[in-house]
Amino acid sequence: MEEYTREPCPWRIVDDCGGAFTMGLIGGGVFQSIKGFRNAPSGMSKRLAGSLTAIKQRSPTIAGNFAVWGGMFSTIDCALIHIRKKEDPWNSIISGAATGGILAARNGLPAMAGSAFIGKTFYLKINTLSRILSRYFTQSEHL
Repeated sequence: MEEYTREPCPWRIVDDCGGAFTMGLIGGGVFQSIKGFRNAPSGMSKRLAGSLTAIKQRSPTIAGNFAVWGGMFSTIDCALIHIRKKEDPWNSIISGAATGGILAARNGLPAMAGSAFIGKTFYLKINTLSRILSRYFTQSEHL
């Protein structure tokens, strides 16, 4: 099995930003299509038109928000890699907390603290799950 490696740090930011934009565009498109379909007047053609209108109106904004989140996360992650001189799970946990806090700065200190906690918790869960799955699959390969 090939080893998964990420792009080196300056290009990682662009790569993650683009990946997050794409994820937001696809996910936003799916959710907005459902929302537009449900909120449109009755009749299949009106519902499909409402679905398409909702996708065109909201999906680019959602994708842009995802791109900002991904770009900021990767920028902080690369800065931590440069400062700490090591690449470990703590970088992504700290980056998630910092990104959540920075993006909520306009809403005040309580919102910053809450968003930082959510960002930290999210990346802590991702790293924990990643380690568990990694151990499971390496053990099953050796059997």
